[in-house]
Amino acid sequence: MENKHMQNPSTSPDKAGKGSGESLMKKYGFFVAAILFLILFFMPTPEGLPKEGQQAIAIFVFALVMWVSCPIPIYLTSLITIILLSLTNTWAEKKVLGTLGYEVIWLMVSAFVLTSAMIKSNLARRFALYMVTHFGKTPKKTLFILVFINFALAFFVPSTTARATLMVPICIILLEVYKALPGESNLGRVMMLQGVQADALATSGVLTATAGNIIAVGFINDLTGSTIGYMDWLLAAMPTAIITMGITFFIGLRVFSFKGESTFGEGMTRLRTELSNMGGLSTIELRTLFIFLGTVMLWATSDYHKAWFGFSISVYMTAIIAATFCLLPRIGILSWAEAKIKWDLMLFAAGAYAAGNALEKSKGAEWLIGKVVNTLGMENMSHTAVYVLVVFISMYSHLIFTSKTVRVTILIPSFIALAKTLDMDPVGLALAAAITTSYTITLPPHSKVNAIYFSTGYFSILDQIKYAMITCFIGASVISIALFTWFKVIGLFTG
Repeated sequence: MENKHMQNPSTSPDKAGKGSGESLMKKYGFFVAAILFLILFFMPTPEGLPKEGQQAIAIFVFALVMWVSCPIPIYLTSLITIILLSLTNTWAEKKVLGTLGYEVIWLMVSAFVLTSAMIKSNLARRFALYMVTHFGKTPKKTLFILVFINFALAFFVPSTTARATLMVPICIILLEVYKALPGESNLGRVMMLQGVQADALATSGVLTATAGNIIAVGFINDLTGSTIGYMDWLLAAMPTAIITMGITFFIGLRVFSFKGESTFGEGMTRLRTELSNMGGLSTIELRTLFIFLGTVMLWATSDYHKAWFGFSISVYMTAIIAATFCLLPRIGILSWAEAKIKWDLMLFAAGAYAAGNALEKSKGAEWLIGKVVNTLGMENMSHTAVYVLVVFISMYSHLIFTSKTVRVTILIPSFIALAKTLDMDPVGLALAAAITTSYTITLPPHSKVNAIYFSTGYFSILDQIKYAMITCFIGASVISIALFTWFKVIGLFTG
């Protein structure tokens, strides 16, 4: 749908947010990365650090600088990282190359197939239109329903960008007919800003809602020996997302009060017309619904598979089965060519796992964290203070690292190593930190979702910063409290 409120490409939020600092990083990032690599690789090995650990640190720092500065695409950096780890004998070549076969890679591939199926079938849009037209009788109810739809879509549209692309046109219809002027209407401000935040918070609550969550669980399970799965993540993260969204929802209504603005009557009429024109559920929608419900059922009942079937079907295998059904001739939804799988993300993830695991297995991460702990005096802090500090650092780290996957790759292995060094619970700490990585809500360039909503012109950068900083603080506080209470109840924290 064409949106007349979309900003001119020359003033898009991505370009507006890219300052001279980012240009310099991109221009000189490779040289900085190469110099740091050479210094760290060839310097005398510090006491207590294995040679392989020193090499792993050098390669990880090189990859880190390259991923952050992006002089080349991040998947190319991952390929270079894989080559360096192998040629320098830092980690066994078979293990380095084996990262592309990790379970989480298969889960991401399957998630992209499922996303493509949901979009092609139009089932997700039908659901959104139905919810808005049947339950959004007043502006406040409509805002609530839009938030609810975002949370519901997170379960079966595992792409933040796809969900934003689905939701924004619906919001635009309501606001255009209502004559809510971009930049002037508080209703427009709060609707779009809550769209940004609902997308992010819903993503934090569902393991498969974004690749970053899946990568984080891969690190946690691989580096701690735990078995965090779909339901574990859902039970731990979704309550924090709902509580945070509930609090910030009402804060948004106060900060951007729209008392005196009109109702949605005509806008609802247009949405009802669109829903009516879709007719009854098509065959492709029914097939998609069947596959989706079957997938959710298997994920939700994973603890009972052994008793029911005599064998267990893992989260990963369930996703692969669902993707296979989506691609099967006649009974499927789409062809292989229509499955929009981001192979560059798969290669990035493989390289990220290789760098992170090599750093851990070589004792490089343990040595680094030991130095950080001694320098900051964290060994003198209470464990409670360290847990809370890590959650807040992870929450606000998106101000520096705009990519969720890069943040996960950098932070989660480091936090696990920190927990082990301080004799803390690595699973609870890393899981709490991982939940925060979806909160990329402060500036338009921080995510594609932000850019899509910002491009409508309904809110300013200052509006977004103001609302986001409040939400991030509340989110970090809620997650910290949940870590010491709810996580213990569900058996995911022993600290």
